[in-house]
Amino acid sequence: ARANPRAADPQACGILAVVNSKLSPDALRLQTLTLQRLVRHRGPDGSGIHVVKTPDGARCSSVAHERLAIVDPLSGNQPLFSHDMKRSLAVNGEIYNHVELRKQLKDTTPFRTGSDCEVIVHAFDEFGVDTASKLDGDFAFVILNDETGEVYAARDPIGINSLYMSTGL
Repeated sequence: ARANPRAADPQACGILAVVNSKLSPDALRLQTLTLQRLVRHRGPDGSGIHVVKTPDGARCSSVAHERLAIVDPLSGNQPLFSHDMKRSLAVNGEIYNHVELRKQLKDTTPFRTGSDCEVIVHAFDEFGVDTASKLDGDFAFVILNDETGEVYAARDPIGINSLYMSTGL
């Protein structure tokens, strides 16, 4: 059996999300930054974090990213955002059909970056929970909906990019 060449390569993006925390936004940002340090080795090209209160204001959620730039190294920093800034995306992966998928989208709002991954957040606006089935590539991602507090997480169907979930933080 041939080994996956990427499996031995620690150079890949790192993503994480904390959902429905009772911490304040500032305290959650600090907690997320602490957790983010655990995946910092995964992406040497940049890092980002987004923290939002749930609609009722009682809880907060965060999404964070450590970046390994493959496509658009100058402007593809994450988290990426929907055109209305109401959904944030952290993704590890590469979307092979991003050019074709951009052409299929009904919304013609210009993309902010040349990143292959930005298509995910725009596709989510159109396809919702069916978005992952439209993607050809190796990926794991988390989308945080700032309006509803909902979180959507998915990975490629083969599992090239792992996605781990835990509770109790």
